[in-house]
Amino acid sequence: MKIFKVLASFALIGVSTLAVGENGVTDREITIGQFAAISGPAAQLGQRMQLGMQAYFTAINAQGGVHGRSIKLLTRDDGYEPEKAVVAVKALINDDKVFALAGSVGTPTGLAALPILTEAQVPLIGMFTGAQALREPFNRQVFHVRASYFDETERIVQHLTTLGAKKIAVFYQNDAYGKAGLEGVVRALAKRQLKPVSAATVERNSVDVAQTLEALLKSEPEAIVQISAYKSCAALIKQARAKGYGGQFFNVSFVGSRALADELGDTGQGVVISQVVPFPYAQGSPIVREYQQRMTESGQKDFDFSSLEGYLTARVLVEGLRRAGKGLTREGLINSLESMHDVNLGGFTINYSTRDHQASNFTDLTIIGRGGKFMH
Repeated sequence: MKIFKVLASFALIGVSTLAVGENGVTDREITIGQFAAISGPAAQLGQRMQLGMQAYFTAINAQGGVHGRSIKLLTRDDGYEPEKAVVAVKALINDDKVFALAGSVGTPTGLAALPILTEAQVPLIGMFTGAQALREPFNRQVFHVRASYFDETERIVQHLTTLGAKKIAVFYQNDAYGKAGLEGVVRALAKRQLKPVSAATVERNSVDVAQTLEALLKSEPEAIVQISAYKSCAALIKQARAKGYGGQFFNVSFVGSRALADELGDTGQGVVISQVVPFPYAQGSPIVREYQQRMTESGQKDFDFSSLEGYLTARVLVEGLRRAGKGLTREGLINSLESMHDVNLGGFTINYSTRDHQASNFTDLTIIGRGGKFMH
């Protein structure tokens, strides 16, 4: 009798162990977490990333999910503030029990969350940031979809110097994001034996740029490269144009292209923005046609770069989930993502390895035209 009870106990333990899998994974569902700015001055970035991801997840779920599991996206708002990002990512991992994270927005928020997700060994796919500090040192839990700020600023400086511009100033946000972009511009200029003629800052989530603009204009720059969020960049451009400044403005992709164009209105004409995803407004590639179709199906008729980046992030994540197989684990997801070499998503190629978690070096330059329309 005692032997039977002992065997029965072992049997129950075995059943219990088999029933307990990775957090966020059931027979029918995979829960993915997102921490991003859904409110505040950078809200449009997080909102559009969320919409792009959800458009693809909705389409996949309608087709039966991944190995029979639907994908559920849980988003927690961090307002683009590091302290709130810490709270959000802890809640996603400890309370919501998400399987993985995707589509985070921002450098300072990403840096604040990094130690937490690293300790918990929760993969994060598709950070909306090009900062080198989130790429080096290498972190096995983090997979970037986009090119880096070094890639973007190199493209901008190459363009400007090819046109003969040498007096280039930098307007940057006074945090990890802004400093990462500033470093990129300095490096790109140094390759050409140049230095910024001036550099001035703005605080995160602030539009107090009057003194900053005054400092920049003293150097009489031919162009100003902006490394900040859309509201502060728009404020600087509007005030500069009001003072008669006729030089060019360049922005990196994190500014939020559609958001910047909306903020600027008629003042935006001629502003240049570097991009890390294909042009979302023309059906020039299969991935863009697919994105437009899925967005339309989900009730979203407005296309933009940020939601396309969210869509690509979801595409990469789902491909990783598929490759990981039915017995889904976080380790399996990491291994499957690292197996993605020369994976063409239809005009956007993904390349990961065990030593390199940046999928793409793609960059492009776009310009805001009349009526806030984009050209490239």
